[in-house]
Amino acid sequence: MPNDTDQLPAHIPAPLRACFAAQRAAFQSARNPGLQERRNDLRALHRLLLENREALVAAVNQDFGCRSRFETLMTELLQGQEAALDAVRQLPRWMKQQRRPLDLTQYPLARAWVQPQPLGVVGIVVPWNFPIGMAVQPMIGALAAGNRVMVKMSENSAHLARLLQSLLPRYFAADKVSLFADAGENGNSIGPLFTQLPFNHLFFTGSPQTGKAVMANCAAHLTPVTLELGGKSPAIVAPDYPLQKAAERILWVKMLNAGQICTNVDYLFLPEGQEQAFIAHAQRIVAQRYPDLLNGEYTAIIDQRQYERLQAMLQDAIAGGAQAIPLCPGQAGDAARRIMPPVALLNVHEGMQVMQREIFGPLLPIRSYRSTDEVVQYINDRPSPLALYLFTHDRALQAHYLDQTLSGGVTLNDTLLHSGQHHLPFGGVGASGMGHYHGREGFLTFSKLRPVFRQGPLRTVNFLQPPYTGLPGKMLDLMLWRNR
Repeated sequence: MPNDTDQLPAHIPAPLRACFAAQRAAFQSARNPGLQERRNDLRALHRLLLENREALVAAVNQDFGCRSRFETLMTELLQGQEAALDAVRQLPRWMKQQRRPLDLTQYPLARAWVQPQPLGVVGIVVPWNFPIGMAVQPMIGALAAGNRVMVKMSENSAHLARLLQSLLPRYFAADKVSLFADAGENGNSIGPLFTQLPFNHLFFTGSPQTGKAVMANCAAHLTPVTLELGGKSPAIVAPDYPLQKAAERILWVKMLNAGQICTNVDYLFLPEGQEQAFIAHAQRIVAQRYPDLLNGEYTAIIDQRQYERLQAMLQDAIAGGAQAIPLCPGQAGDAARRIMPPVALLNVHEGMQVMQREIFGPLLPIRSYRSTDEVVQYINDRPSPLALYLFTHDRALQAHYLDQTLSGGVTLNDTLLHSGQHHLPFGGVGASGMGHYHGREGFLTFSKLRPVFRQGPLRTVNFLQPPYTGLPGKMLDLMLWRNR
């Protein structure tokens, strides 16, 4: 592994090479920060969020054009602050050596344990949809584990990136935490170059397609990766569950951040015949919650390219025979501001883009079903999603779906909330990602769990060494036939 900028690839921009070299040198000089230093880092991150709240909210709002202030505070600032404080409280337990049992040949005088140690320099690639939260959450795990951190923001988070670049030096030395905006000197994205640095671990959030390219870049240095991707996360409403309550909880997440969430409901399974009743409930709910989509409480689509992509998906569905039903009739949104009203889609089929690609917006395809097996088969015939949402009070049915499907995470009788629990790991599986973070799992992701064995005063394997005739043979034979 390179130790200075001269050994790093020359095509990587000098600021990235210099920062990486400085952080690597700093890590080499202090490889295992103590509890107090790690807690100080986490408290500094908490103070950054707390003391600059309004500026952070304003910067995200500028990047979106219109981002609900409440949603930024709830989903990004509150979640980040609470996760940092929880890590401060939990850190002594996380850092503690884990005593492990000894096998038969070493019992009882030796000792074995696992010792968590920092990896080194961690790279974090941040998406635009939750730019504060997705920078802070993995950073908490990396700092708790004692690492140095380099962060690369999205091209759609330019205002936030500039703000954080100005704020971070007040809270962290550059060789502890540094942040880069996406555009390089010539205006091109630095993302592919950033992921070519020989990090000790890289954390990436984005699309499966880009995730493959990131993983290929990391392979050159055998850099381990955590990939948080996406996919088409289903929601299933069982016949026993109150339809209005399901609609309330599904519409909450479908309109949160205008649907721009990697764990959002991407399509909905309803018992056959309940489609119109669900839509009627949904329309009443949206009218109550968003009487005016233009009042600043409903978030805009992030940029024109994403807005046009969603409009094209909608038109493709209609052209393919889908029935498009506005969920807030009478509100047209605002194309100039990229305010896109939510739309339900009936009669969808696999030839439509909305059923092939992750939507990442306020479109809700609805499929009907007759049997549980039909739903399970449909889900299992497709790449494993990042989330699955099941609405039923039937414990046996819950167990059936949990046993017979696979997804990154699950919320039962609600949506999204599993991803906000500090003590639950968060991560995908298969096409929706690999690795976990949040809470203890984040600490473990960015740590090396180093196994240690310490020999005792009596070396028991001495009784098992040549010549093997006599006592060694008898002891081995006794151990081989031990049945409990």
